[in-house]
Amino acid sequence: MDFSNHKMPYSPTSSSSSISSTPRPTTTTATTFAGGATTTSTTAATADPMHSWWESISRARSRILALNSLLPPDPSSSLSLSSLADSDQPALSFLSSLDAYSLFSSAISAPSSGSGSDPLCQWLYETYLSADPHLRQIVLSFVPLLTGIYLSRIHSLESTYAPSLAGFEAVLLAIYSTEVKSRAGKPVLAQIPDLSQPSLYHSPRNKQQRPTKPRPSVGVLSAPLEPQLAVKSTKRPIIVGVALDCYFRQISQMPSWSKVELCKYAAAWAGQDCVCKNKFDAEEKSEKEYANENGAGYFLEGSNLSNGFDQNGHGNGVEIEHEEDVERIRELKIERVDSGELELKGVRIPLAWEVLQPLLRILGHCLLGPLCAQDVKDAASVAVRRLYARGSHDLLPQAILATQSLIRLDNRARESAQVAAATSTPSNATTPSKAKKPEVLLVSK
Repeated sequence: MDFSNHKMPYSPTSSSSSISSTPRPTTTTATTFAGGATTTSTTAATADPMHSWWESISRARSRILALNSLLPPDPSSSLSLSSLADSDQPALSFLSSLDAYSLFSSAISAPSSGSGSDPLCQWLYETYLSADPHLRQIVLSFVPLLTGIYLSRIHSLESTYAPSLAGFEAVLLAIYSTEVKSRAGKPVLAQIPDLSQPSLYHSPRNKQQRPTKPRPSVGVLSAPLEPQLAVKSTKRPIIVGVALDCYFRQISQMPSWSKVELCKYAAAWAGQDCVCKNKFDAEEKSEKEYANENGAGYFLEGSNLSNGFDQNGHGNGVEIEHEEDVERIRELKIERVDSGELELKGVRIPLAWEVLQPLLRILGHCLLGPLCAQDVKDAASVAVRRLYARGSHDLLPQAILATQSLIRLDNRARESAQVAAATSTPSNATTPSKAKKPEVLLVSK
């Protein structure tokens, strides 16, 4: 998307401030749009924490009230955005409101949405560039919905007749440009430990006679980002992947319905529903049964079980039918992948590694996060299994290994939860509980 070609009236809100040990006046410049014209107002402020707090509250209220004037009234909902704006924490109240999310979702999902003149996209654009952390969290909570609609329309068969998506692209570029500025041309690195050196968690197998200097090893998680002025087809996966990565870094603050939305789109992006999604569950179950009978481990060298099944569904004398796979999912209390039950959204899209990598991180949090709701875990379980089937069809080693690990961890977590629920005995209210002795901690001086 080219800003000069589409003549989008979006412009970042710029602000400059200085912080020192003694309060001194600062200047804040705000840019607004009225009738297509740009007006600039300058106000003086002081480096007072109370003033900064009140300024953040006022900014959030003005943004929510501006959105209230853009959204159509919903007679079926009793929600009033003005009531959220009048709360003590307007941004957090909006973020935790399911009705507000649903109202915005229904408006942004309209067939004519996403154009360069879309007022909702302009609101998202200006809200994210306000640099307020809570307002940015509101915009990031809509990233699953935004990317889902955008990618589905781009890769839809009817994309040639679809309206312009310059508004969606402007919001994605705003998130991407902010991340480019924050990274300052540096890559995202990860320190890989040297397993030849002992640590708190392991001892090396081959003990060296002479201690050697640790060999530093660095892995590149993300290459340096280049500034982009438009969303080109070759750069689209990187821009969308950066938006998903920003969502992942704030995922602990995201509401559960936003996570479920992303899981639904991820399952739809993986493609059609097929039996392959449950193949790994069936293989793992067969390996467990074989290990229990023969006293062997899970990874069996020379066994047909670790190599999968043949065309007839046989593996080492064990036949796995689709009904047995479904029963396995039922035992673990995983929601079945039926379009009617899960209400999938979106269409099958090309899954580049730049998009798949942050997507798998998000799904890993949704599966294993201790504070994630059960509907979030069920939706993520469905999405991971569909992505495993997609990776198996496309022969993507990175996707296959990552999704297999997530499926295995999901199965272990669900089995542990079932064992804990079965072994836990309900406490009797009439039976007095024995008081525990206070713990005594011995500290060496």
